[in-house]
Amino acid sequence: MARGASPGRRPWLGARGRSDPAVTVQSAVRIAVLAPQVADQIAAGEVVERPASVVKELVENALDAGARAIRVEIEDGGKSLIRVSDDGEGMGRADAELALSRHATSKIREAADLIGVGTFGFRGEALPAIASVSRFELETSPDGVTGTRLRLVGGKREAVDDVVRQRGTTVTVRALFFNTPARRKFLRAQATETRAVAEAVTLLALTRPDTAFTLSSDERTLIDVRPAADAIERVAALWGGALADTLLPIAHREGPLEVRGFAQRPAQAKPTGRKGYVFVRGRPIRDPFILRAAEAGYRSTLAPDDRPSLILFLDLPGDAVDVNVHPSKLEVRFRDKFFVEKVVQEAVRGALGPLTAAAPLGAGDSGFGARVSWSDGSVPQDLFADPRVPSPEPRAPPLLQVFDTYILFQSDSGVAIVDQHSAHERVLYERVMRQLTGDGAPAQRLLLPLTLDFSGPELEAIEAHRELLRRVGFEVEPFSGRSVVVHTAPNPHPRFDAARCLQELVADLAGGRFGALANRLERFAATFACRAAIKAGQRLEVEEMRELVLRLLGATLPAHDVHGRPTIVQLPKGELERRFGRS
Repeated sequence: MARGASPGRRPWLGARGRSDPAVTVQSAVRIAVLAPQVADQIAAGEVVERPASVVKELVENALDAGARAIRVEIEDGGKSLIRVSDDGEGMGRADAELALSRHATSKIREAADLIGVGTFGFRGEALPAIASVSRFELETSPDGVTGTRLRLVGGKREAVDDVVRQRGTTVTVRALFFNTPARRKFLRAQATETRAVAEAVTLLALTRPDTAFTLSSDERTLIDVRPAADAIERVAALWGGALADTLLPIAHREGPLEVRGFAQRPAQAKPTGRKGYVFVRGRPIRDPFILRAAEAGYRSTLAPDDRPSLILFLDLPGDAVDVNVHPSKLEVRFRDKFFVEKVVQEAVRGALGPLTAAAPLGAGDSGFGARVSWSDGSVPQDLFADPRVPSPEPRAPPLLQVFDTYILFQSDSGVAIVDQHSAHERVLYERVMRQLTGDGAPAQRLLLPLTLDFSGPELEAIEAHRELLRRVGFEVEPFSGRSVVVHTAPNPHPRFDAARCLQELVADLAGGRFGALANRLERFAATFACRAAIKAGQRLEVEEMRELVLRLLGATLPAHDVHGRPTIVQLPKGELERRFGRS
């Protein structure tokens, strides 16, 4: 009991207590200001997650310093050694010493500078955070004559020396997390950490194709790319020409937002191994929603499990994006996120739209011309016009059907080969989508109505989706027992099997394969197009082939069917001449 307190009275003042000058309370101070080394280690926990984080921060500093050649060396996945050397501006002694102080930066001076900051770094946290959890050495020279070397161990300065070295900076980080064993235990195997470092260097090499990058791991070169003329040349240097040849260029602007980059042709997309990168104002970020919006631009051209490679560069005003969200700068906040996602989706869709998205065969021209060459010398017609708009009919092109599956004809740049089923599937899909979102399809009333039998679940599916079926041309009503009567049916081509198509559609509806309401119309349209399209192995008349090719070339996304397969491929004239020894 505190001195001066009488029995039954509390020795403190409660909300209802009375002041007692005789009572003196001494409470212990439990809040303390952390030592600088402890604060730096806490900051390091936000900035430095693994060796790849160190490499990212150091390479970004090198790029901000104007480096045109950057070399990264690691050992044991970066756990034992990380060394980043550059030929940038370098620093004098005073700046080098200040650079190792928290929140010391050359990038900004006041809060207003955070809006539109164009450098990779700006927070002034990386170097002191890295130094606090490693054996750290910095060598730098601004002129290639005099230089400075600073050594720190666990954030404590050990030595400052004069050195003679070339212009630029070299940072060496040894024994990462040596003084925080709990953090070190969370590092992964050497191979895993090495892959993460390579990914970090790759990201930065993509954003700066004008800079040379080298990465070596345990004296084995993993990345060695020279300065490139453009982004696609850098892509080819990093991953090889095979991937670069599957990419379509993106160039789209809407309002203040510009989207550039590359989208993979749908036919080359795979369920695994995709590259998905997003850069905002030149800075690599993680944003799955942006990638998801880009994938939405592939609507009706991808198989369900395929994931295309995407490399997206977004450029917008500084006041439209907040980069000061996370210490690692891998996250940003858009002022209008929905606008950004919409524009990204439209940018990808635009890249896939022209027939330049058609897959090439062999070497040479990777695109497909916008016009067809007609053998009789008539003027080529613009086949990208909306087929619903009347236009003068050209005379018949030279068309050839082979294997009762493929249609061949001459284009301006070579020989085009059309898969008749995939092509008709694309044409039907786009037509059905217009019908499902409009007044429905024109249907043909059957002289002899069809009577078809279905299972119980299928009858329930018919009843639940009767309006959907009507919009594509099927008018169905119950008959008796498990039977229904079909009064009208669509007629997409003379060989159309209405009964089979309806049975397959109803089976798919009963199986619940169309998913949520948001994409049900698209999936239904894709399924109908697949079921109703001309099949491989069906012989076509010349006029049927001609009509199909014209309608394909007038489609919005003509290069791929609803499964992502190519509808048309191009055998360039140059490849033919090479094969026959004419070039």
